[in-house]
Amino acid sequence: MREPALVPRLRPFTSTIFAEMTALAVKHDAVNLGQGFPDTDGPDGMLEAAKNALFGGANQYPPGPGRPELRAAIARHRLRYGTEYDPDTEILVTAGATEAIAAALLALTEPGDEVIVIEPYYDSYAAAVAMAGAERRVVGLVEGPDGRLGLDVEGLRAAVTPRTRAILVNSPHNPTGTVFTRAELDALAALCVEHDLIAICDEVYEHLVFDDAEHIPLVALPGMRPRTVSISSAGKTFNCTGWKIGWVCSTPELVAAVKAAKQFITFVSGGPLQPAVAYALDHELPWVDGLRASLQDKRDRLSAGLADAGFAVRPTAGTYFVCVDVRPLGFADAADLAWELPGRVGVAAVPVKVFTDHPDEWKHLLRFAFCKRNEVIDEAITRLRKLV
Repeated sequence: MREPALVPRLRPFTSTIFAEMTALAVKHDAVNLGQGFPDTDGPDGMLEAAKNALFGGANQYPPGPGRPELRAAIARHRLRYGTEYDPDTEILVTAGATEAIAAALLALTEPGDEVIVIEPYYDSYAAAVAMAGAERRVVGLVEGPDGRLGLDVEGLRAAVTPRTRAILVNSPHNPTGTVFTRAELDALAALCVEHDLIAICDEVYEHLVFDDAEHIPLVALPGMRPRTVSISSAGKTFNCTGWKIGWVCSTPELVAAVKAAKQFITFVSGGPLQPAVAYALDHELPWVDGLRASLQDKRDRLSAGLADAGFAVRPTAGTYFVCVDVRPLGFADAADLAWELPGRVGVAAVPVKVFTDHPDEWKHLLRFAFCKRNEVIDEAITRLRKLV
């Protein structure tokens, strides 16, 4: 039988570094700090709510936009940022943030449109832009004197053309852990307003910010409410990444467009989990405060261990991730070390260059995830010290 042909624009996305690195980690019984999911469960109250919904009959299709109690809880949650949404017309529940991003791009861009993507970028962004038939224009983060990676505002301005339709914004930022400042976001908002751009904002790490960093939603800035698609999910906030319950908040027109695409992808998902997420948004944010404090400690724990192992550690203001420069250990390319690490010392990590269009500019950075139990982090540090 003839092999099915792949759509040309999707050929680059037939495999991922995560699958390959996980297989290598399993082969060598390595501590896997490459993938960003926690190894502990979320709050007990949320899990109990899920059990009650599961055994209470909530096992058929939920409404297409999502269960009303979840949409109402999302609307209440967004009030913390000073933004109001109508739960009936301005909120859509999705199969995680990844589907929300893909559906937004499918709905709001046309073949030939350009989408600005900030580099490094979460790996699904490039595939979603390609599936929409749009073209991505990449602008890299720039490193400051303190090692912090920030927005290249002038680079973003230069990237806008008459064909630019949207910009993908991710803060807190995966994979670098940076959190965009108010000044950076003000400049980005002004650019969107000036050029009539849609901002598709991935805010899944919105609660996981550290030290004096603050998550400021782009939609809360002047002129952005009519043009912003705000996307988040329960996965990172409540340690339930496998539930895949995400959401879109925007204007009625933009939400209707995203729903038109989404309904032919998954239609609906997570019926018995949606009431549990609604419960968590209303009742478990104090638990999230404890999670954030715990993750800040884990960040410090892993960062200190990585520095002790000889890496040059970059600052992390949010997310699950810390990036390090491998050059002090004598490596010019972090990918070379990443492929060696599982077999050499029994630890898995991910080279940052796989999240970019310009790998040579990012090849010195390696990403580790710290959303793990302390004993797992400590074991990884013990093994990494063998590199020195």
